[in-house]
Amino acid sequence: MGADQRKPEANGKGCDGVAQCSEGGGGGGSPLVARTGRERQRYLDGGQRLVAGCIPVRESKDGGVEVLLVNSKHGKGLIFPKGGWETDETAEEAAARETMEEAGVKGELQGLGQFEFSSKSRKKEGFDGAKAGCVAHVFVMTVTEELSAWPEQDYRSRTWCNPKSAIENCRHEWMQDALRQWVKKYQPELIDVV
Repeated sequence: MGADQRKPEANGKGCDGVAQCSEGGGGGGSPLVARTGRERQRYLDGGQRLVAGCIPVRESKDGGVEVLLVNSKHGKGLIFPKGGWETDETAEEAAARETMEEAGVKGELQGLGQFEFSSKSRKKEGFDGAKAGCVAHVFVMTVTEELSAWPEQDYRSRTWCNPKSAIENCRHEWMQDALRQWVKKYQPELIDVV
């Protein structure tokens, strides 16, 4: 890390009994506002919704690496930040915006890949087949700033985990696949661990 980049510190709380995780967030209103609605949402010709997200990472105190997960908006499990890719932004800009809105972190991005998944919420909206699908453009964010206030802090909390715990605790299979691909591409020394 450069001299001008501050590494966020963990607060030492545990998650799911794993010693190398920490939680934070919540409490108090945020002066920031998250984008809402799907008026500018991007879709593929086949109807699949385009989303973008990040796997936020930082150096741990022991010289390893930690992954940031947040609870899903409805409190069911842990995920990495992601959301709609809108027509007025690039995939990278959408991923950075969603990560700031949902997890309150900023940083430097590297591309990881595209991941397809079927969306339960799109199925509830009456879509089926390809139109129920989403294509996620995923980036790895090296976190350089952890905000004390962020738009979704009132219903999302941060959880820093080691890579193995992140994969085990991540709610969605496609996100687990993305985390494994990140390990293979950027953390090959950890392949045996995950």
